[in-house]
Amino acid sequence: MRFHANTTNVGTSSAALSAASGAPDSNSRVLWIKVSARTGNGNVVYFGHSAVATGLGYELSANDSLELSFRDQGGSVALSELYALGGASSQNLDWAVILE
Repeated sequence: MRFHANTTNVGTSSAALSAASGAPDSNSRVLWIKVSARTGNGNVVYFGHSAVATGLGYELSANDSLELSFRDQGGSVALSELYALGGASSQNLDWAVILE
């Protein structure tokens, strides 16, 4: 297992977490993830799969977080399947993962 933490700066177009500078390989398998909308965000961030859109995804306001354990459900997902979208430009989503 490996641990990695990063930040994805998102705007009004969806962005794969794997596209963030310094992110692990997009095919890396995620066992656990925690995402947090950064304190200084002035708008919401949506977290989800590639079809994430305004109002479609898990909505995170500043300081909100979400933790998912795919391992507890008996599996994993590719990092490339996880996306974020900002309610406005320059919103930050901090994330930490445990990878296979």
